[in-house]
Amino acid sequence: MLNSPVTELTTAATDALLAAVGVAFALLFATRRGNGRWRAGLWAWVFALMALGSALGAAAHGLALGATVRWALWQPLFLSLGLTVALFGVGAVCDWRGEAAARRVLPAALAVGALFYATTALGGGSFGIFVAYEGAAMLAALVIYVRLAALGRRGAGFVAIGIALTLVAAGVQASSLSLTLVWPFDHNGLFHLVQLAALLVLARGVWTG
Repeated sequence: MLNSPVTELTTAATDALLAAVGVAFALLFATRRGNGRWRAGLWAWVFALMALGSALGAAAHGLALGATVRWALWQPLFLSLGLTVALFGVGAVCDWRGEAAARRVLPAALAVGALFYATTALGGGSFGIFVAYEGAAMLAALVIYVRLAALGRRGAGFVAIGIALTLVAAGVQASSLSLTLVWPFDHNGLFHLVQLAALLVLARGVWTG
């Protein structure tokens, strides 16, 4: 049975769209040939985990679920989001300092992602915790990619723009904004639309980097 109000359905639809695009990029990077296979695999995991979180979000927003089932869905959703941001940070380190440095920070990054999940669970599942966590990580990554773009690194400018759009998306999600674009969208659905644009730009930058 579908959820209500309509804004929950538009939020679910945009989450599903993000999941589909994430899966497409995950497969694209996972099958990339040539040099940089470890880096490509790392970014494939970023997109795959993002797709998983979005798919779970689509179910949580779009379906009329009992409290227990909804709680069960939010647990892997928050864990996947936490690991997505953590691995994004590792990807930034890889582009900045190289694969060896990225391999060294990977265990710590995964631990931070798990800690985010634990903090969210103890905090009652507040999405505001994720917005703060994502914002801090994205600001650090933005500094890295702006620096790389200034040094002429291929694709870094697109990644920096994608990160900036991600920060805008986080701001939208934290707001009470709502718009009607054929159908009504609340702050969650609008967040997904801006994040979709960010994802497309990010993927182009990472692919060419």
